[in-house]
Amino acid sequence: MSFKKLPRSRLLKHTVSAALRWFCLPLLLSLPALARADADTVAGPWGAQIALGSADHNVQKIDLGLAYNPGWSWWPIGGWHFAFQAEGHVAYWRAVDGNVNPDLVEVGVTPVLRFIRDSGAIRPFFEAGVGVRAITHPYIASDYTLSTAFQFADMVGVGAQFGARQQYQAGFRFQHLSNAHIKEPNPGIDFSQLYFQYNF
Repeated sequence: MSFKKLPRSRLLKHTVSAALRWFCLPLLLSLPALARADADTVAGPWGAQIALGSADHNVQKIDLGLAYNPGWSWWPIGGWHFAFQAEGHVAYWRAVDGNVNPDLVEVGVTPVLRFIRDSGAIRPFFEAGVGVRAITHPYIASDYTLSTAFQFADMVGVGAQFGARQQYQAGFRFQHLSNAHIKEPNPGIDFSQLYFQYNF
């Protein structure tokens, strides 16, 4: 399909999705060369995450995540640096208008790249990730299907890390799931999510 034929909203989604895939992945592949961050100022490497989200087509979801932060830190820039977090997710979808499969389960993983402030009681960050997901049913309604159970999950977000040991994180994420045109139709689905994470 030509980009010129896409509506403006779908063209924006395509552009963001492609940028995440082609610019974040090379950064993540450079992880073996990273240095370890100072482990004394932050909580342990494991975290539990909960997120609530809503999407187009009247779909709601609750997402439970397990996060691992190896403590990698690199490319310091003006009091900020890049960091990495790996996440595993299990989510339940409720499609209010779903007349075929109103209840779905999603499982998957996402490597997350963050640009975070080095110090302070509250440390804001920007984040992005490209992961993979499997959903139990691609057919949600008679007029809406994601076509495949396998989906790519692109995400961008903002948030902050805080607490006496920097053990808390909270933020907002925009997540786009689609099958990258493995099979048509490929309408995708866009979630807006609020999340909270506690690091042990």
